[in-house]
Amino acid sequence: MARGFQQRTLTDAEGRPHPFVIYVPAKFEPGSKPPVLLFLHGAGERGSNNIDQIMVGLGPAIWKRKPSFPFVTVIPQCRTGSNWLADGPDAQWAMAMLRQTQKEFGTDPDRVYLTGLSMGGSGTWSLAAKDPSAWAAIVPMCSRPDPATAAQFAAARLPIWNFCGDKDRAETVQANRAMHEALTKAGANAKYTEYPGVGHNCWDDAYATDALYAWLLEQARSKNRK
Repeated sequence: MARGFQQRTLTDAEGRPHPFVIYVPAKFEPGSKPPVLLFLHGAGERGSNNIDQIMVGLGPAIWKRKPSFPFVTVIPQCRTGSNWLADGPDAQWAMAMLRQTQKEFGTDPDRVYLTGLSMGGSGTWSLAAKDPSAWAAIVPMCSRPDPATAAQFAAARLPIWNFCGDKDRAETVQANRAMHEALTKAGANAKYTEYPGVGHNCWDDAYATDALYAWLLEQARSKNRK
């Protein structure tokens, strides 16, 4: 079986093809039940070339860790002018791509993770709010979360590690600080890293953090239900 970055296609209910990219770990063996990670890119990578979404954010971080990166990773591309909000078609296709990949590789249903940056960070919050029980943990970055949703994340005991740069747009920084305060107040299992002197691109720092991947692997859906 081939390893590394590969192309796949989802065929929707109307028979239309939707190409996407997956990453298969170098050490993957059939039957090993690897963890699976869904990555949602930002607004600048929207389009239809099925390439741009691996060039920014998680894709380059995976490339640097190819010998050891442990996650089967699903990397869809959002259409131009669309977004990753949970009830929209692009998010629904992304979820279908995740399910198709889970089935193809027999991934661990207990270790399903979600991350995204900027517009994809907003999609991460949105998809997680729609069904917190679907995920073992989420890692949103540099988006604008809604503190009003904090209580439901706390109730679901969903582990969250959120990232932002303190030189991002003032309203973005304010929203992330307010969200962390609300999550803390609600008793959520939440971490927040704010990088000093960093603007909107906090993802290069965040995805370069080895501790992030170790933390993800410690989380499991079954733990959240206890």
